[in-house]
Amino acid sequence: MNEKTKALVGTGILTAIVIVLQSMTLSIRLGQFSITLVLIPIVVGAALYGIKAGAWLGFVFGAFVVATDAGAFLAINVPGTVVTCVLKGMLAGLAAGLVYKLFENKNRWVAVISAAVVAPVVNTGIFLLGCRIFFFPTINEWATNFGYASAGKYMIFGLVGGNFLLEAAVNIALSSVIVRVLNIIKKPAPKAESQG
Repeated sequence: MNEKTKALVGTGILTAIVIVLQSMTLSIRLGQFSITLVLIPIVVGAALYGIKAGAWLGFVFGAFVVATDAGAFLAINVPGTVVTCVLKGMLAGLAAGLVYKLFENKNRWVAVISAAVVAPVVNTGIFLLGCRIFFFPTINEWATNFGYASAGKYMIFGLVGGNFLLEAAVNIALSSVIVRVLNIIKKPAPKAESQG
């Protein structure tokens, strides 16, 4: 099997894993939103198959969130919800791939840990930016209703705080597993003995 076929098959398998994991975590909530464990296969895909695979897996994650877990935001602004959800996933995968590629040849551990940290940071950062651009009047109302002093505090502590910390911790904790998987899959082929 050539490298292109392996990448296609591997990305297909990881796409299925993203959908299954996101489906499973819909019922696990910390605050208003379900936690995201799909950043792990996104990081794995970005490391194994490159930046495009990371972006694709992030896109699938974002599209799945729109279809299953974005009802509160869809009721306010459909285009804003679609843009925010799809962009946050896609850019998280893209960033993970870029960061992994940057450090891969220097140190695979550093590459994986950096990608595992960058993915939730970008995912959460784009979500917060989307909230500010598309949903701020509603976020302001929610903040008041939940007793927060400001919309900004509500966004950080009410909407994303616990989820972000859990997602980042899980990603970092599983980094060693990701590195082991990569070491097995990306093991260099043994050199052929020269025949004299």
